[in-house]
Amino acid sequence: MTSTLYRHGVIHSPADPFAEALLVEDGVVAWLGADDTADGMVSRADEVVDLDGALVAPGFVDAHVHVLETGLALESVDLSAAGGVRSLADALDAVHRAAAGRPASDVPLLGFGWDELEWPEGRAPTRAELDAAAGGAPVYLARVDVHSAVVSSALARSAGLDVLPGWSDDGRVERDAHHAAREAARTMSPGRRTALYRRALQHVASRGIVSVHEQSAPFIDTREGLAELLAMTASATDGLPHLVGYRGERCVTVDDARAVLAAIPGLTGIGGDLNVDGSLGSHTAALRAPYADDPSSDGVLYLTAEEICNHITAVTRAGVHGGFHVIGDRAMDEVLLGLRAAADVEGVEAIARAGHRLEHAEMVDAPTLAALVLLGVRLSVQPAFDAAWGGEQSMYATRLGAGRAAALNPLADLAAAGVPLAFGSDAPVTPADPWAGVRAAIRHTAVEQRISARAAFRASTRGGWRLAGLDHTGAGELRVGAPAHLAVWRAEHLAVQAPDGRLSTWSTDARAGTPLLPDLSEDAPDPVCLRTVRDGVVVFDALV
Repeated sequence: MTSTLYRHGVIHSPADPFAEALLVEDGVVAWLGADDTADGMVSRADEVVDLDGALVAPGFVDAHVHVLETGLALESVDLSAAGGVRSLADALDAVHRAAAGRPASDVPLLGFGWDELEWPEGRAPTRAELDAAAGGAPVYLARVDVHSAVVSSALARSAGLDVLPGWSDDGRVERDAHHAAREAARTMSPGRRTALYRRALQHVASRGIVSVHEQSAPFIDTREGLAELLAMTASATDGLPHLVGYRGERCVTVDDARAVLAAIPGLTGIGGDLNVDGSLGSHTAALRAPYADDPSSDGVLYLTAEEICNHITAVTRAGVHGGFHVIGDRAMDEVLLGLRAAADVEGVEAIARAGHRLEHAEMVDAPTLAALVLLGVRLSVQPAFDAAWGGEQSMYATRLGAGRAAALNPLADLAAAGVPLAFGSDAPVTPADPWAGVRAAIRHTAVEQRISARAAFRASTRGGWRLAGLDHTGAGELRVGAPAHLAVWRAEHLAVQAPDGRLSTWSTDARAGTPLLPDLSEDAPDPVCLRTVRDGVVVFDALV
């Protein structure tokens, strides 16, 4: 393996906050220190990189990703505001253009990212409108949360959606009907599937991400697909980011859990997107009180406390992590009932030691927080959700009312309680953009729930290794002996966050010894990734 010396820059390392150079040898950090000392390291290096003031920092870990769907979204019709779609009419025009530009085929036309609450019409496309826009072609358009979609008549017929729970005659699908629609939309050759995996992983590498936690499930991808992903990312020499595998299959007994582990070598956990409920945007998150904009509904509960208890007991005995997708407060109540029941069987210490995790966990009140701490639960959360849907005039406020909405995603409360946190994107629900997640955490719409840039960066780097049980390797920090998982960034200004939440430029208190980060104030430009390195191997390179 080659060695690389990075010099004339800024190294983000608590071990040496003022380091300007770093040497990578045999996949680990071999040395870091001052630039004048780096002169003596030049002869040891196969490559010398002049950073020209760039920042070398621990690589990001995205703790919640759907690789196949991210690949599909990158090749599909972008129906988000970022893609230029700002109305229902824009969305139908985009579908029409895409359908007109492709040959007649039974392969569905895919679109991702629409949000009717952002459109002046205030509603989703109908099946009839999709039929007209696409000329009768099969169409699947996922809502931004990917917990519901609208489909054309051709897709509904081919997949038999109209007899399944969650079907609406206007083409809206959720629950079982949505799962079947997603399955139909993912029909593809093995070669195309592999190409989509690679495209998604190369995309996240370009964002400074060195590891992703793949949240696979039967309605998202296959067991074989997850096994392929784990195999193709097993070694850095293949030029792809590291991947931690979770499979969302419910287990009743320990034999069930062992069967899943045998079928998917290298699996870290059985859970992840094992859904206890749905999403707020699709009115399927399970709530204690009805939705503010739909008093007839309090969401959907997919798993009972008994089923949760059985699953946690089974995976604990199998020696792996369990976990669940949980968003609504009623769903969280059910999770805690199940966890407590499992603790009665296995013992609190065994449950806490197992490292079970929850995904999203957006509604956490004080009693819930106390129970999570007692049971040693770890949380994988998405600060970008607050940036996208938080605030007084937001989807959260529309769905829940201002009072409940203001209490969502309580990052500061979770951090203060010592709950192990890792940040992710839930890509393609929000983009795989880790700096956007850090910004969202330090600029939370509820001021009292903002956390420091340092804490947010740590949850976006070391936090992911910790939730996967891999932090014992030293991953997530740049220090001698740690794996060389890093990213190089061009940032206009580097800074230390001031105590009042402002960011000062290119300065630090020597007594504090605080490593620098890019200036993340509201008007600061985004850092640009120049190189991403996993175990010393370059997996993305834009250095010139």
